[in-house]
Amino acid sequence: MGLPLKDIVTPQEIPWEALAGRTLAVDGYNAAYQFLATIRQRDGQLFCDAEGRVTSHLMGVFYRTTSLLREGVLPIWVFDGKPPERKAGTIRQRIEIKEKAEAEWQQALAAGDLETARRKAAQTSRLTRPMVDEITTLLQSLGVPAIQAPGEGEAQAAAMAARGSVWAAASEDYDSLLFGAPRLVRGLAARGRGGASPGAQLIDRHELLTALGIDGDELILIGLLVGTDFNDGAPGYGPKKALKLVREHLGFDATVAKAGLDAAESREVAEIFRHPNAIDVPAPSFGPVDEEAVVRLLVGGHGFAEARVRAAVQRARQRPRASTNPAETRGHQTLLETFGGSPE
Repeated sequence: MGLPLKDIVTPQEIPWEALAGRTLAVDGYNAAYQFLATIRQRDGQLFCDAEGRVTSHLMGVFYRTTSLLREGVLPIWVFDGKPPERKAGTIRQRIEIKEKAEAEWQQALAAGDLETARRKAAQTSRLTRPMVDEITTLLQSLGVPAIQAPGEGEAQAAAMAARGSVWAAASEDYDSLLFGAPRLVRGLAARGRGGASPGAQLIDRHELLTALGIDGDELILIGLLVGTDFNDGAPGYGPKKALKLVREHLGFDATVAKAGLDAAESREVAEIFRHPNAIDVPAPSFGPVDEEAVVRLLVGGHGFAEARVRAAVQRARQRPRASTNPAETRGHQTLLETFGGSPE
């Protein structure tokens, strides 16, 4: 569900050109669920091909990826593996929300309330393994790396950013910061809306911790107090109240005790963030675009408009090379520094 840290996090607004040549580990499930929630018809129905197979996820991934590549942004998609046992409660809760929304969607349709129907339909989104496999095939045809995480995709993305395999993690949630990502990029969805946004948002973890007057372990404490995918949080604690308590610097055990959280459970959840379940991935390489493979999948397989697909593929071909040379990476830093980024 994502951590609600918006009230205590102030991102830097940066133009798209500041991300040119940067590699971003994109939280694939986070993005795919966005597409399934938003790329829908007026009554809330997902877009499907002539055989009734859902295509909303493919539309979103294809057009966002080619749009980002056109801007010079280099996305590496990371997909969830097996969730931690501690996430079982969150998963059950999500299923219950979907089931309730499904019934409310049908009621709204029967009443002719299309606005409510579309809103409720967005909450019913389900991402299946075959859908992820199709997305992966599409990305490979575009020459874009797709990484299968052993556990949480955000944990893998954060680990890749922390180890320098990519420049930043990219997600609309804030969990990557608790997992140790040195940088988090938000707002990639805006690039897919006809360039409606002049740029994205950057959160530098070191700068955030400095501004809040806390350390990385205390940021995890804020997450525990507010509630994560792995624990319910302390009753009555939002991000501001959690920050106020953590700023007392009482130490881990004393803080969770004062908030009324179970100490053993809190330590177990904290370890999930301190030591992310992730594999060691070297700097991913981008391959050539296989235009005919893309056309076969989208046009031949799902009835996409061929002219639009080929035009988007041409945009993808114009991507820059991702440099692994540290000197070149520092050279690219100049533009970001101009817009408030912190050099490494």
